[in-house]
Amino acid sequence: MATRIVITGCCGKMGRRIAALAFKDKGLEIAAAVEAAGHPDIGKNLGNVIGEERLFVDITGDLSSAVKGSDVIIDFTTPSAMLSNLKVARDEKIPIVIGTTGITDEELNVIESSSKKIPILFSSNMSIGVNLLFSIAPEAAILLGEEYDIEITEAHHNKKKDSPSGTAKTLLQKIADARGVQPKDIAIYGRSGDTAGRPKGQICVHAIRGGGIVGEHSVIFAGEDETIEITHRAGSRDVFAKGAIRAAKYIADKSPGLYDMQNVIQGV
Repeated sequence: MATRIVITGCCGKMGRRIAALAFKDKGLEIAAAVEAAGHPDIGKNLGNVIGEERLFVDITGDLSSAVKGSDVIIDFTTPSAMLSNLKVARDEKIPIVIGTTGITDEELNVIESSSKKIPILFSSNMSIGVNLLFSIAPEAAILLGEEYDIEITEAHHNKKKDSPSGTAKTLLQKIADARGVQPKDIAIYGRSGDTAGRPKGQICVHAIRGGGIVGEHSVIFAGEDETIEITHRAGSRDVFAKGAIRAAKYIADKSPGLYDMQNVIQGV
């Protein structure tokens, strides 16, 4: 039986790609498509919006009604909208995949507390390749040691709202965890002026915004005589949409708890 999904933020760039790919996936059924109240596409057929004439799902602004009979919510919206959608998921006991970016520590606390009641899969990046980077970078940090300086760079399109990206923050956190330190004690964000050299163990995170860059993340390990760079470049948003779809299939039958893409990749 196909997994019935509800797509929130269905008319956004990510929502459209998730809808287009999900429609072609025989293991999924788009049960409902949701947008923010007042959105101009509410009442329209999602198929017309994404260019799939055989898809007939009306876009609604009422998530509470839309989730009836569904299996999973996929949320790519804004932090404030995500919190509202999460409340509906919690009240209706519907699993939810959260790919929304720009999440604060306070909002993450809400996600964590909600996961005690429903299955939640939250990841700062849904790409399988990026999640491989999440595994490789901290391992490299351990093997190379503090003799190698670490820099993190991320680049995105000129309309991205949050900076640095959630993916860059996750990379920083995982490397810091591997080194047994806290990000706040070692991280700076960009450089300017006379920095008087580089303190031992410091990690700098650089954010680039320009054009239509989908997403690029690099971790640079710089030693005295060599430099190692691990980079992931997204060619299109489909890598994130495919990851979200895979995540929805994974979490549909899980018990309450907080999951991430590592669980999906490893099947645990």
